[in-house]
Amino acid sequence: MRRIKLPDTIKMVITDFDGVVTDNCVYIGEDFSMSRKVNFKDIMGFSLLKKNGIKIAIISGEKNSAIDLLARKFLIEEVHQDIRLKINILQSIVEKYSLTQNEYVYIGDDVNDLECLNYAKYKITVPHAPDKLKKLKGIQITKNDGGCGAFREVADCLTDSKKS
Repeated sequence: MRRIKLPDTIKMVITDFDGVVTDNCVYIGEDFSMSRKVNFKDIMGFSLLKKNGIKIAIISGEKNSAIDLLARKFLIEEVHQDIRLKINILQSIVEKYSLTQNEYVYIGDDVNDLECLNYAKYKITVPHAPDKLKKLKGIQITKNDGGCGAFREVADCLTDSKKS
């Protein structure tokens, strides 16, 4: 069984949302409203990171209410939605918090995360990601798919050695 390995120097998890925290599906109602499924395992991952003093940032190519809800619930300060060029946001977060390459991890699942994954020393993707991402040098792949505990795997890796 593969296991994500990250150093205990990580201070922030910076993640995409759809395809990492969700199963990458959008449900469209008859009134054209859109919704997404979020797994409670992944929600607990947010809680564990927060309780252990690890900051969270979300950089999403889409805007959705699930992100807003989690941001309010866990007081996530760095929430960036409807972002097409994610690398600029990632670099501004790294600069704002004076993070070194050993102090953050980036999680992404598709080609719009490619620049961020290449920029980050610690990079993680999910099994359903395109081969282009899975072949990146140094990338780690979660056992679970996005929306099915992938985010929680990262949280567990960072908090297992700490008292939760």
